[in-house]
Amino acid sequence: MTDTVTLSLADLTARVETIFRRAGMNAAQTRALTSVIVAGERDACKSHGIYRIEGALRTVKAGKVNPLAEPVLDAGEGTAIVRVDAKGGFANPAFELGLPVLAARARELGLAALVINDCTHFSALWPEVEAVTAQGLSAMVMCPSYATVAPTGGNKPLLGTNPFAFGWPRADAPPYVFDFATSVAARGEIELHRRAGKPLPEGWAIDADGNPTTDPEAALEGAMLPFGGHKGAAIGTMIELLAAIMIGDLTSPEVLDYLGTTTLAPFHGELILAFDPARFAAGRPGNPLARAEVLFEAIVGQGARLPSQRRFAARKISESQGVTLTAAEIAGLDRLTAQGLDAVA
Repeated sequence: MTDTVTLSLADLTARVETIFRRAGMNAAQTRALTSVIVAGERDACKSHGIYRIEGALRTVKAGKVNPLAEPVLDAGEGTAIVRVDAKGGFANPAFELGLPVLAARARELGLAALVINDCTHFSALWPEVEAVTAQGLSAMVMCPSYATVAPTGGNKPLLGTNPFAFGWPRADAPPYVFDFATSVAARGEIELHRRAGKPLPEGWAIDADGNPTTDPEAALEGAMLPFGGHKGAAIGTMIELLAAIMIGDLTSPEVLDYLGTTTLAPFHGELILAFDPARFAAGRPGNPLARAEVLFEAIVGQGARLPSQRRFAARKISESQGVTLTAAEIAGLDRLTAQGLDAVA
């Protein structure tokens, strides 16, 4: 028996879709979640790939997400704000519904916002960012999470990991994209360290008593720390204000109160901002996309690496050669396919 198995992206997509459909999810929810999971594996982002399937199924089984939700669009005619009510489903199909209107409105007005309410956040934000940049627009995307991060100087969870992503379109290259948690690391990275029996780097977390720890178990019972100290804490707080309070949705402490656990996918809102560089630069000298390339070339010319370049390199390989999973990962997919919701606690 080989230790690894290589699947085409189409084969992996079919396997993941089968798992979700057998777990009772409708076509819209299944398609959107499968897309981001396969994208995670394709881009070698293991913490956002098939690892996330069990969490999605667990959230469905707990009744904290609607697997049959059909999101509803409010185009907000005459305004820069487009809204989608996710109807208690995952954020991903709600985003897909709102994207065309968001893009059209940004081109019309120069900038526009997509507000997604009452959704369960799933996986990374870079799929949303890349979808907006594919429209020739720049994007910022943000959302809260559940309270797992202590503010700088604090000793208890209060903020979420509160991811923030940005993207800039490029004509002949993958977009400039970054996507990071405002905590030192994503919570999924803590869990992966726990499963692997590996200690955490110093400075990632504190235990339940507020003391620094490198033990993943103690970190999961305590709190993570913001990146960059007070700077990360300030950005995390900004996201609570903009992507929770401002859009009338749950803050990270409220999410934790609602779920009662961090083992389920978080339920809150999401904010996507789209900008048309051509509209902002109108009347000024130079093409903004061309000028951006000068900046990118200068960065690379110093020997630095643009963010997401490793991910794009992995994508290129996966698209031609498929993705390689361990025998244990294949066995996990087989178990989830056979047992559905019975496979998760």
